[in-house]
Amino acid sequence: MQNRKLKNAELDRKSVEEFKIAEKTPMIVVLDNVRSLNNIGSVFRTADAFLIEKIYLCGITATPPHKDIHKTALGATDTVNWEYVENTTDLVKQLQQEEIKVYSIEQAENSISLNEFQLPDGKIAVVFGNEVKGVQQSVVTLSDGVIEIPQAGSKHSLNISVSAGVVLWDLYAKLTF
Repeated sequence: MQNRKLKNAELDRKSVEEFKIAEKTPMIVVLDNVRSLNNIGSVFRTADAFLIEKIYLCGITATPPHKDIHKTALGATDTVNWEYVENTTDLVKQLQQEEIKVYSIEQAENSISLNEFQLPDGKIAVVFGNEVKGVQQSVVTLSDGVIEIPQAGSKHSLNISVSAGVVLWDLYAKLTF
């Protein structure tokens, strides 16, 4: 049996309208001072793929519309609900008041490995940080927990867009499969 690559018309993708009314994955993404416009766009595209409820763009994180975000988002800024909030720690406190569990994606003492992480009941938010400095310590401190992506190589980190892809896929799979 030979595999045939599917044409775009065969992929049964949602329209913008269908995406907007579809039941969302009960997950929120928080971008804490992400500086790369391409990374921001890539996270939007990944959030679209997994029907993520909302993205919060915080601090220096740029907002749509912007051509460099659009270049990697490929229209996902039109589908995924987003909001700009200046202060990430204020946002974390607000989310927690709404009974949303907040997890920083970071390397930290007492972190839990992504493969061992068990989803709590209810909605969660995951915080991804700056490409150089990571998630702010004040945000890590406020978080309900820290999730770490296990790594076996010589580098100490992954690009934020790669981290978002790994984490969101893992959590989406745990929720839906």
